[in-house]
Amino acid sequence: MPVVAIVGASITAGVGAADPAGSCAVLLARRLHWNAFVYGLPGAGYVHPGLGRKGPVAAEIARAHLRALRPALVIVQAGHDDMRVPPDLERQRVEQTVATIKAQAPRARIALITVFAGRTRLPALYRTDQAIVAGGRAADPEVIIMDPLASGWRFPHAPDGLHPSSRGDTWIAGTVAGILRQHGVLPAPAGHRAALIVR
Repeated sequence: MPVVAIVGASITAGVGAADPAGSCAVLLARRLHWNAFVYGLPGAGYVHPGLGRKGPVAAEIARAHLRALRPALVIVQAGHDDMRVPPDLERQRVEQTVATIKAQAPRARIALITVFAGRTRLPALYRTDQAIVAGGRAADPEVIIMDPLASGWRFPHAPDGLHPSSRGDTWIAGTVAGILRQHGVLPAPAGHRAALIVR
């Protein structure tokens, strides 16, 4: 059965959902019927270390042990927490992160979910978003880009205005699954029992 590794920030971790098991990452893995490793760390970015300084996402990827996991797909969700990072540095770190994934899981498709905006759409968010897209494509021309900011994703939010509510997580999981399907990443046949590791 295929394996998906999903690492990222607070939205991957399920902040805003009634239960972290209802995060969009977990819901996506269930939609795919794939084995999954999910690691979400609030505040993590490509540069920002996040909660407990356990990030950035490159550190999460290291903990996923991609060589042993041998995923068919790796998804990275990050960006909002790096909005004060200089764009050149952001792009560099994205390139390094994607290069690390390619080295450790050479057969994996790579997908990046970029910036979620929240209530305010500051110019810094757009600069960060553009740096992530540019860095991802420079490192892997076949990278799958999912850009909530540029695409104007609209979904039910938690009271903080940034994170999705439980209904929002369901919407995001469905949207991401649809984009993956457009790129040839298909669910396993229904009825398969997938193993799910959430950290």
